[in-house]
Amino acid sequence: MVTRVQEAAFDFSVEVNNFQAKVKSAGALVTFTGIVRDDSGGLDYMHIEHYPAMTEAALQKIETQAINKFGLEDALVIHRYGILTPGETIMMVATAARHRKDAFAGADYLMDYLKSRAPFWKKEVSKDHTEWVQAKSTDEAALAAWSRVPKA
Repeated sequence: MVTRVQEAAFDFSVEVNNFQAKVKSAGALVTFTGIVRDDSGGLDYMHIEHYPAMTEAALQKIETQAINKFGLEDALVIHRYGILTPGETIMMVATAARHRKDAFAGADYLMDYLKSRAPFWKKEVSKDHTEWVQAKSTDEAALAAWSRVPKA
């Protein structure tokens, strides 16, 4: 299990190759990469803030929960902070399990948590507007649905 919160960009292919090299009994490996999108067409950058000790502990806890809930062989979460421009990679999740259904579910679970509960504060900045990103009700509903899913 690896959890990293970092300012620097990362190389997706290197991360996936390193992750895959560690998982020996998995039959499935699922990845997801999030990028900064510009919904308004005028986004200059997104500023992501966090409190390191709190953020890393929270991410490690949810990663452990995902491993236990879905019987994952391993999981990887990388999340960036700082100033990121449209098109830059914000984060990635990788999960490995014996079967694809568990690997997909584990990745989906981690993503729903990251969208709703991970302690990051995101501010979108454009030429004439600055706004803190708020949690969406759809993200909250997706996270809540996982409480009804039994352990693998």
